[in-house]
Amino acid sequence: MHAFLDPRQAAHDPRHFMANGTVLPNPEVPARVDILRAGAEAAGLRFAAPEDRGLGPVAAVHTAEYLTFLRTIHARWRRIEGAGDEVIPNIHPANRTDGYPLSAVGQAGYHQADTACPISAETWQAAYWSAQTALAAAAAVAAGGRSAYALCRPPGHHAFADLAGGFCFLNNAAVAAQALLDDGFRPAVLDVDVHHGNGTQGIFYARGDVLTVSIHADPARFYPFFWGHAQERGEGAGLGANLNLPLPRGTGDEAYLATLDRALTRIGDFGADAIVVALGLDAHVDDPFRGLAVTTEGFARIAAAIAATGLPLVVVQEGGYVSDALGANLTSFLGGLTGGRA
Repeated sequence: MHAFLDPRQAAHDPRHFMANGTVLPNPEVPARVDILRAGAEAAGLRFAAPEDRGLGPVAAVHTAEYLTFLRTIHARWRRIEGAGDEVIPNIHPANRTDGYPLSAVGQAGYHQADTACPISAETWQAAYWSAQTALAAAAAVAAGGRSAYALCRPPGHHAFADLAGGFCFLNNAAVAAQALLDDGFRPAVLDVDVHHGNGTQGIFYARGDVLTVSIHADPARFYPFFWGHAQERGEGAGLGANLNLPLPRGTGDEAYLATLDRALTRIGDFGADAIVVALGLDAHVDDPFRGLAVTTEGFARIAAAIAATGLPLVVVQEGGYVSDALGANLTSFLGGLTGGRA
């Protein structure tokens, strides 16, 4: 199994995270890279550095306006008298069609969905190389590899075409899926993070050429709240090409695996010939977000079920936060995935 990681991803070190009106330390920390790398290596993987494939494949799913914002906003923000070290929005438009301001404060509100995606001087470089890591994994599969793992950090599945959110800036899974599509595949994105992949859904929602499927804790009382409900099926050309499978809080292995069967059946009915797995290990019972209750062994069973499709797999790292089980959860998943696969 191919594996890719770029050390520049660790430079992004967000300090702040607001939840329930309280400023907390941000859980999306660089230490995640070290833990996940060790977990992957314990499963027998060896990492290579990704090539730089440029902005083109990233701009295929993100607007140029948004990429300009990500690349320049921190320097502009720091010119504001009294500004903090991180770009954190304090105002948002009521609609995406509202006016686009010249102000750095106004643009931050337009392009950042929440207070969980602070931007520092190092964020753009880390997010760029996170996306390049996903592209390297997609390229390895397109070249004939059966599976590839991209250790992407910061994660990406909450990033829309022009909107950051939930620790995410560039949508690595969407970038990988688009790259596979451009290489002649008919891809599906299977998101198994505890949180709904709202950005991925948004990018492909009106398109029928990429199937998006997400299994996640019910957003009625869980982030991202406004997306991820079962009635969201796509629109226009994408109607029927989006499937959300929300689960009750605390759902464990057996119910999760039964739901995964539904997801894999839809992927088969779509005629997908490759899967991008948006891998969130935060569905674990001991993850700090406490949304679902998948066990470490359960991750191996989830992976084995996905591998049994026989389709080429691009595994893109999403969530999974610092806990005693994080590295073991990745080892378990990759072990279940590579059992019987090259």
